Amino acid sequence: MAGKSNRGKKKASQSIAIANDQPLPSERQGNDNTVAVPDTNGNGTASELAAVKSEPKELADLATESQPKQGDVHLYPVTVRTQAGDKMELQLSPGDSVMDVRQFLLDAPETCYFTCYDLSLHSKDGSVHHLEDFNEISEVADITTGGCYLEMVAAQYDDRSIRAHVNRTRELLSLSTLHSSLSTSLALQHENGKNASGNSGDSSKSEVLELDNMVFMENAPGSLNNLLLPPSKEIKCVESVVFSSFNPPPTYRRLSGDLIYLDVVTLEGNTYCVSGTTRTFYVNSSTVSNLDPRPSKSSAEATTLVGLLQKISSKFKKAFREILEQKASAHPFENVPSMLPPTSWIGLYPVPDHRRDAARAEDALTLTFGSELIGMQRDWNEELQSCREFPHTSLQERILRDRALYRVTSDFVDAAIKGAVGVISRCIPPINPTDPECFHMYVHNNIFFSFAVDADLEQLPKKRSSDVNGKVESTVASLAQPDKSSSNPRHEAPIPSTNENEGKINGVVDSIPDVPADTQLAESEQATYASANNDLKGTKAYQEADIPGLYNLAMAIIDYRGHRVVAQSVLPGILQGDKSDSLLYGSVDNGKKICWSKDFHSKVVSAAKRLHLKEHTVSDGSGIVYKLAAPVECKGIVGSDDRHYLLDLMRVTPRDANYNGTGSRFCILRPELITAFCHSEEAKRSKSQSKSDLEAPAASDSAVGKDAEPVKENMNKLETASSDVQDVKGDITVAEIASETESKDSCQEILFNPNVFTEFKLAGSQEEIAADEENVRKASLYLNDVVLPKFIQDLCALEVSPMDGQTLTEALHAHGINIRYIGKVAEGTRELPHLWDLVSNEIVVRSAKHVLKEVLRDTEDHDVGDAISHVFNCLFGNVQNTVLKSSGNNQSSSQKKDSSHQSSGKSSKGRGKYKNTQSTRKKETLFSNINSDSLWGEIQEFAKIKYQFEFSEDAKTRVKKIPVIRNLCQKVGVTIAARKYDLDLETPFQISDIMDLKPVVKHSIPVSSEAKNLVETGKVQLAEGMLAEAYTLFSEAFTLFQQVTGPMHREVANCCRYLAMVLYHAGDMPAAIMHQHKELIINERCLGLDHPDTAHSYGNMALFYHGLNQTELALRHMSRALTLLSLSCGPDHPDVAATFINVAMMYQDIGKMNTALRYLQEALKKNERLLGEEHIQTAVCYHALAIAFNCMGAFKLSHQHEKKTYDILVKQLGEDDSRTRDSQNWMKTFKMRELQMNAQKQKGQALDAASAQKAIEIMKAHPDLLQAFQSATVAGGSGGPSAAANKSLNAAFMGEALPRGRGVDERGARAAAEVRKKAAAKGLLIRPHGHSVPGQTIAPIAQLLNIINSSGASEAVHEKIGGEETNGHPSNGPENTSEGQTKSGKEPDQAPVGLGSGLALDPKKQKAKAKASS
Repeated sequence: MAGKSNRGKKKASQSIAIANDQPLPSERQGNDNTVAVPDTNGNGTASELAAVKSEPKELADLATESQPKQGDVHLYPVTVRTQAGDKMELQLSPGDSVMDVRQFLLDAPETCYFTCYDLSLHSKDGSVHHLEDFNEISEVADITTGGCYLEMVAAQYDDRSIRAHVNRTRELLSLSTLHSSLSTSLALQHENGKNASGNSGDSSKSEVLELDNMVFMENAPGSLNNLLLPPSKEIKCVESVVFSSFNPPPTYRRLSGDLIYLDVVTLEGNTYCVSGTTRTFYVNSSTVSNLDPRPSKSSAEATTLVGLLQKISSKFKKAFREILEQKASAHPFENVPSMLPPTSWIGLYPVPDHRRDAARAEDALTLTFGSELIGMQRDWNEELQSCREFPHTSLQERILRDRALYRVTSDFVDAAIKGAVGVISRCIPPINPTDPECFHMYVHNNIFFSFAVDADLEQLPKKRSSDVNGKVESTVASLAQPDKSSSNPRHEAPIPSTNENEGKINGVVDSIPDVPADTQLAESEQATYASANNDLKGTKAYQEADIPGLYNLAMAIIDYRGHRVVAQSVLPGILQGDKSDSLLYGSVDNGKKICWSKDFHSKVVSAAKRLHLKEHTVSDGSGIVYKLAAPVECKGIVGSDDRHYLLDLMRVTPRDANYNGTGSRFCILRPELITAFCHSEEAKRSKSQSKSDLEAPAASDSAVGKDAEPVKENMNKLETASSDVQDVKGDITVAEIASETESKDSCQEILFNPNVFTEFKLAGSQEEIAADEENVRKASLYLNDVVLPKFIQDLCALEVSPMDGQTLTEALHAHGINIRYIGKVAEGTRELPHLWDLVSNEIVVRSAKHVLKEVLRDTEDHDVGDAISHVFNCLFGNVQNTVLKSSGNNQSSSQKKDSSHQSSGKSSKGRGKYKNTQSTRKKETLFSNINSDSLWGEIQEFAKIKYQFEFSEDAKTRVKKIPVIRNLCQKVGVTIAARKYDLDLETPFQISDIMDLKPVVKHSIPVSSEAKNLVETGKVQLAEGMLAEAYTLFSEAFTLFQQVTGPMHREVANCCRYLAMVLYHAGDMPAAIMHQHKELIINERCLGLDHPDTAHSYGNMALFYHGLNQTELALRHMSRALTLLSLSCGPDHPDVAATFINVAMMYQDIGKMNTALRYLQEALKKNERLLGEEHIQTAVCYHALAIAFNCMGAFKLSHQHEKKTYDILVKQLGEDDSRTRDSQNWMKTFKMRELQMNAQKQKGQALDAASAQKAIEIMKAHPDLLQAFQSATVAGGSGGPSAAANKSLNAAFMGEALPRGRGVDERGARAAAEVRKKAAAKGLLIRPHGHSVPGQTIAPIAQLLNIINSSGASEAVHEKIGGEETNGHPSNGPENTSEGQTKSGKEPDQAPVGLGSGLALDPKKQKAKAKASS
């Protein structure tokens, strides 16, 4: 494969294949011990966890059980002899490739600066094997027998490798590649604080004060300052290392081996000229002006540049050691580069000084746009298709194939982003400069680039000027050129191509002749954003179907500067002349002529079966009938490499019958919906069959338990998909379809004709066509009448709880709901304020995004920052002054729209459709014509047309400004300064606040479907309380994902989260923290610092630390979680209330009851305001308050709050529900304790006078506390709107705090339970939160409460409450006290609340498991 060195720098993120999560720290420790760095696992908690290594026997058994089941991955120690003569040990698998070994050596501190060497393997029998980079270890020798060792042998440099070596050395001398997590910093600070005994108390106080200030949740702009961590303080090793102006070496020196010359200035102030030769680096004798290649008197030389610098500078040697130690002390994941890291929407403020850096300047001045400077360009298509042809029969072969596909596709996307930036920046010339600009195409770095057009704005009604007709005529004339489709096959350009535009303008869609000319023009541009998105989804679907002999091109979509560029690998032979005769399948002229090949058709049929597509007949313009199994406009082409390629897959799923207007040709159903609909229909069929079959009950049990289980799981995922995010863009089920459909009877399959409701002529009988149309209508009705209401119901019941626009979009897509239905989602959630705000804000952002992109397209380079800040000020401020001379906002708005859409084609690329480029001079005033009223008017108009949604009159004032700013920046790629913005100003943004504009990319990088299936099975096992089995499955999935993608991938993060949960329930808190820390780092690196999943990671970390009695550290993590939540969703969200309950639990456990009560009161207020006074979550808050008052001895208040809890539960769940009965038992418990206290009072126990005086003083000092008690007493739980009761409520009630509702895990448990006919699957998200604090309750507070209760105090108040009260879980009433639940709330059954979404087990299942194990 060409260009192997291009991947050299990126291998870190791709090929760190670690067999399981345990060898990683040990391996790093082994490596680092040789450089005297003791703690290199980087958990940031190792020393503090070491003291708490009370590992239960269950976990040890669990770990040993899992080892033999991990199958193909075994590690063996192999010694490595380095170039420096040292020895180190690596843990290798026989399946590791030599590239993997090189990556291990590149990460190890002892060998990180060696880049040019060969590897030799010395086997036990004394034979020596030379290792090629693409060999596997097992192909050369057997390392399992022991006695083998590797030797690094210095190789000769060449021009390419010596430059790579210099670049690697520069990377090592900087800490910019170290991405420290705040969690690591917090743990280190905590450790340092413990060591300095004087600071421990102060830090605790300051942390409490910070968290006590709940008002900061309302001050989201102030949180921007706290989001970004200050950059690591650089350790300076050398003043400068730059390429010398003596380069290139004179010819006579080239013949002697000189390759480059470097100028080095050391920290001592000495200047050296270094010669880099094919063998060594040495200091030459050159002067300032003349080259003297002879070695200097010191005769310093070394095989590496680092080795030479260590010899000539003692300060370099010391500083370089510090850098290596700092990198080694970090978590290993903090050193690993992330493939395609997320773009941050905020930048450091104040802006760091921009200092001179000659090395940086050298790199920047070379404009490569992703291509190779030296050597052959990579043939992306050949690499990709060759990887697809890898054998994949065994697991190890599938891992190698998946890993190769992942790496090549990732590299392609990275190169495509850089190339697209070059195309949009007009730095890459088109290959067809004489064609109209709208048809310009570009080829760079063996990647094909073309523009797509944002036609959504064109759907807005406009009053165009009189030149519209001329524009239409010229457009039709240009599109009617007969040679377009032949000379320029649109195999790679989902832009307005000849066939699509001709078909549309010629009256394809409903009643075009009655449509005015401007709408026809808009229709001609519909091969736009929508078709590009659909093409990407279709390409991914066929890739995942993975039909042998059928190939697709690599593809990515890049949005930058308002333009959308589609990047694809080059079809072999397409650039070498007319290849129209190579079209074997489909049509290039909108169905007028259809090509067909038997061989091609057989491959397409195989894919169609997996994609639920029907083999059907269509006729071309001549009336000839063809049998197809794909959309008519797809193109099957045989490339010059004789491979069969299928292209232009814009309609792999049928058209949405709910949208049949003029602008809805590309409104198609999502693959997830098709899968869900098929499963639903199959379920109906199986029910009808079981009714007719007398022996159905016996047969169905076995069938459901086995064959139907994966179907149920997928139904569960699609019906109630969550924001528990997967690394896909919504197409999460195609691979699963492929595996399932093979086992189903073909007669039971539901297949769709993708060409119904289109302009193509369908052949066959009218009955067959009508049946096909009815099939599509039923699927569309299923979306509208079943999926959409169910999704809205899940939102209202908090089963799906999106936090921001991104997680809302992912949840919609996972359900199979297109974004165009978001207006209906908004209407369905109007009664719940947080959902209404979330959905309406997303509509605002999506509408504003199109306006901002149009402005960016029509803005000159030097005005981009000004344009963005102006649009932001119009959106979030109040800008009324415009440069237009006309008066009146309406006229100004209409003029602006006329101007913008007349000039919509003026941009130099992509929009230069119908207007002469001479008119581009008018663009400079476009953005300044916008004011707040016109912008909001256009947003409202766009939302009404695109999403059928009408904003309320106060929409502008209701917008949550910081979450909307964040969402808009992420969608457009804008980076703003992280400063505190006064959003009440008319112009809150300045030009200097706009710091960057970055590309936003969509791609279809594949991951291991096998590992995904393991995760899904692990969820089911975990739901049933089978911890050992779940641990094994998650460990295997973790291993597979790491081998395929490397550690920096969100799927790896998911595995870490589940492993942490399993270990948490098994009682191994330190190991749980270790895995949770990994998940947190990966989420920060792959999803973003403020992604909701990152916030959940911090919340889980906090609860795990709390489980280790490290409450101060837990509160610091909770503070970070609240900061992130304030940015993503704002203060008004049920998850914030859930987090407040978690914080209250922590304060309750350290005896700060006044603070705990304030948080519980705030959580109660939020739930009453957001969900209603009779919502089940409001009852949860009342119960939490009851438990808190119980811990304080205020049994009267406990009884009052539990009574409100009971009333809500009776109304929502009925008296027979177990949670209602539990609440009734709690009421009896509280009443009994109140009577006991009154009895003690009647016996004559008097209140101590001193204590009474102290209670009065506390009352005076804390009036807010007394006020809270009083308000709690009078607070009512009636009359509010009640949400529909759902029997699977995310939190079963008693002893459970507010649920996270991230959806997937709980519903996975429920589906598994349905399959197995078990009734105990209702409480996967059970989260006990109630805790008594034995011996920690503050006596004066308890006495104060006793005064309020008019009952005497006694020492009995402070006695340890029974085990069932400690955990907030009296399963059988107050008399039934479980011995196993009396550990002060620190037991594994205390699952994370709120942010700790996902995997808490039902205590009943845990109890059953405990009995079984005993």
